[in-house]
Amino acid sequence: MSDMTNGYLETNLNWIPGMNNIRLRDLPSFIQTTDINDILFTYLMTEAENLPRGAAIVLNTFDALEQDSVNPLIAINPRTFTIGPLHLMQQHIHDDRLKHIGSNLWKEDETCIKWLDTKDPGSVVYVNFGSITVMTKEQLIEFGWGLANSKKNFLWITRPDIVGGKEALMPPEFVDETTKRGLVTSWCPQEQVLKHPSIGGFLTHSGWNSTIESIGSGVPVICWPFFAEQQTNCRYSCVEWGIGMEIDTNVKREEVEAQVREMMDGKKGKMMKSKALEWKKEAEKAVAIGGSSHLNFEKLINKVLVRKSS
Repeated sequence: MSDMTNGYLETNLNWIPGMNNIRLRDLPSFIQTTDINDILFTYLMTEAENLPRGAAIVLNTFDALEQDSVNPLIAINPRTFTIGPLHLMQQHIHDDRLKHIGSNLWKEDETCIKWLDTKDPGSVVYVNFGSITVMTKEQLIEFGWGLANSKKNFLWITRPDIVGGKEALMPPEFVDETTKRGLVTSWCPQEQVLKHPSIGGFLTHSGWNSTIESIGSGVPVICWPFFAEQQTNCRYSCVEWGIGMEIDTNVKREEVEAQVREMMDGKKGKMMKSKALEWKKEAEKAVAIGGSSHLNFEKLINKVLVRKSS
């Protein structure tokens, strides 16, 4: 257990195919468990053993983004298809019944879009820690005052249960300080928000849906991973793709303020934005007619689904 806190997790690994020099702490939390009988660890091991026998492996990513990581999977199962970003592939759907299918666990408040319409291009920090991430009241307050002290506009999504099931409330002085430049709401249409021209950056838990949607919109990120594969997504955003910065688990308002300012105004922030726009172009190429994801989708239908049904 001491290895979880004594710096051992900083150890670099060079034996995972397609993931050279990744640190132990960048691996999914389910893999970092110290209990070999952990139910999620056991489930993942079973799924890994089933990979060669699967009819297909379908991944919500695109070749240019993760080719080094996808190639080892293709070696295990040649029927591996990258068909993402899925939210961009929707442009090819012409059935209105399917266009309204979503994955939101909370009711969206679309009034925030009108609020974003009143803000200058690239001037708003979007803050959302996902559908199930929870934090302590102290962490919530540190994030809040970090945003307030940055003096930047922000749209902050705080689910009713984000503080361990307790009501998420900031003190009245926070509201007084930020009322003209901050909007706090319970949920929002994230794809629409990330595409909005007023959004200049995304403070995120680094869940995969949020990560791939930010890439598809050309938005840089500040990462605060919580669990599951979020640590891995964070590492790739910050190290491999050059679109992000990581914030410490033990969040402090000074760090939040500094990183928000850097993302919105700093030299590194400009570099992150530039890289994010480059990846956006690659994502759009992948889902376009004749792009890698579009071709893979056709292969998935014709070589796996149609053949299996016949």
